[in-house]
Amino acid sequence: MKRLTPEDLYPLEHYARIRPDFRRKVMAYKQGRRLALGPHMTLIFEDRLTVQYQIQEMLRIERIFEPAAIAEELAVYNPLIPDGHNFKATLFLEYESVEERAHELRRLTGIEHQVWLRIGTGTPLWVVADPDLERSTPEKTSAVHFLRFDLPPSEVEAIRTGAPMTIGIEDSRYPVQVPLPPLLAQALRSDLAEPASC
Repeated sequence: MKRLTPEDLYPLEHYARIRPDFRRKVMAYKQGRRLALGPHMTLIFEDRLTVQYQIQEMLRIERIFEPAAIAEELAVYNPLIPDGHNFKATLFLEYESVEERAHELRRLTGIEHQVWLRIGTGTPLWVVADPDLERSTPEKTSAVHFLRFDLPPSEVEAIRTGAPMTIGIEDSRYPVQVPLPPLLAQALRSDLAEPASC
């Protein structure tokens, strides 16, 4: 999947005009790329459109228009776009009250490293969590993590041919196992690189 360039982004004035429609489109699109992991964790699988939206929002909020600053935002967010041999997702830990959230983030230290993806009946593939920066401390985990699921060629082929996928957390503090619904599985298949032609 191609990385974003400055030419792919809307200038601030143009984005201000189209933002309501663009935002509605992206929010609806994200619903098809969302997976609830139990009552308090959600995965959003990222792709080019979801990352473009994040960048556009950052440029808008920070009023960024200088080319060098735009390039910096692209450098931060482009790594969230899958490269055709992996899935990338943002993991959110969500609790209603501030007190419960603080308590659970302390209790669940390191939980982001316990996430796995299974294709068919194969061996779980363990996640790479926050590969470019450390988001947690020994005392507490973060409420947001960036995850990468690296896919061996054999697993890519299995996914392409329709093998079911399951995501789980292997941890007694928050054990969960969720099969990917068909629409999400189809969206993720579309993220994979096309097979090389002979």
